[in-house]
Amino acid sequence: MDPGSTQGTKSRPPRPLPALPQPPWPSKRQALAPDVDSLGFQAMDLSEHPWGGSDFGIRTYFDMFQKMEDTFKFCAECKKLPNALPDPKSLRRCKRCQNVYYCGVACQRANWPLHKNFCKKLKLVALDRLVEWLVFTGDIPFPTETWTKPAQDVKGWDDWFSMQGQLEEKLGAILAGRYMTLLWANAGKPRPEDGELRESVRRLVTDFHSRPLTIGLGLRLFGIDPLAKALTVHVVGASHVETLNARLTDYDELTHMFPGHQGMEVVMVGVDVVDGPIMRPPLATPAPQGRVYLSSYKGLYHDFWESHVETKLAARPDLVVGFHPGFHACPDLLAGWLPTLLLLRDYRLPVLFTVYSEQELKSSLQILVELETHIMGYATNPFASLRPEQVYSSPNKAPVYCSSYYITLLGDPAILCCTRPVPGNTACWHRHGTPPWH
Repeated sequence: MDPGSTQGTKSRPPRPLPALPQPPWPSKRQALAPDVDSLGFQAMDLSEHPWGGSDFGIRTYFDMFQKMEDTFKFCAECKKLPNALPDPKSLRRCKRCQNVYYCGVACQRANWPLHKNFCKKLKLVALDRLVEWLVFTGDIPFPTETWTKPAQDVKGWDDWFSMQGQLEEKLGAILAGRYMTLLWANAGKPRPEDGELRESVRRLVTDFHSRPLTIGLGLRLFGIDPLAKALTVHVVGASHVETLNARLTDYDELTHMFPGHQGMEVVMVGVDVVDGPIMRPPLATPAPQGRVYLSSYKGLYHDFWESHVETKLAARPDLVVGFHPGFHACPDLLAGWLPTLLLLRDYRLPVLFTVYSEQELKSSLQILVELETHIMGYATNPFASLRPEQVYSSPNKAPVYCSSYYITLLGDPAILCCTRPVPGNTACWHRHGTPPWH
């Protein structure tokens, strides 16, 4: 959600989650091997949730996965929903991708010239959508260790995976685990080959770690040294995407990226921040040495600045990051973001925004130039998520990837000189120059 006064939908394809209330038990990473009951089911066929799950219409794992799939059940050609058909159960999935649905043979044939262009990718989307459940059980991501290469030498995911000791054994343990078995016993689809599942787990691991590693990239791009002093990072416009089921350890990869750092605090700020373990006040003192401390504030960023930063209840940020802010999407969203964008500009704060696509990048750059912000650069994000996501209302489009591109900003170009671009970026221009897309 944007942090401004006019609220809208965060720029991200909807990601269906298990239709369960927030569980009262600790996560798998906080407790040893939870049993099946810890996920809310006492038996696979008859049991209700221990807190009265019949109110949610879910009694079994099979019910849960069917509820997740219901979100995507509409005819990809005529757009009819099940309840608009004479027989709601007549929708049939494409056998190849197991993702899109059709109300009949005629619609499937009519849609095939378009769908065949995306069928293979949509198969990956459908697979990852199910395997993502293992993020909520705690099986994903697998444990990681301190990086064996300096951060500047890790150019992308291939380098990152190369540092993961016993990678195949870790992936194999996830595939052989209890929850992977439960998933395919109840998903209503045949279990894929192990090779496909391994690749799915790898993609979801990149999706999980993309945000902390993008923050680390931002620190490097601006020359901010985590070993020199304790740092504070504000995630502006945070919503359920960043905070739902968030654990206190979710950004610990920053410690592996910068071993020996002086302490980092990551503060999630947004009106749609979700209650949970990280819903705790920001620190007024430096973060503990060698730790990544997560905190949050539920509200608008410029209000947070006035009530906490200016009064020294929270530290001034060394870096501000916005994941898919979406201010390009419509005038209302831009109006909502405007107070925050001007604050970030006028206080000359180092800022990194991410976007989904080249078109979104172009639109966002145009807006930022019109606001006279100093654009230090933009580029493809080497730590973009490798998980493809479909556009919900129109699945026969090229999937998108979270944080595919980044934009870096620093203050007002009337004050700052453009002769000092951020290293590694691809563009820097003065306010009176010509933007490179013209």
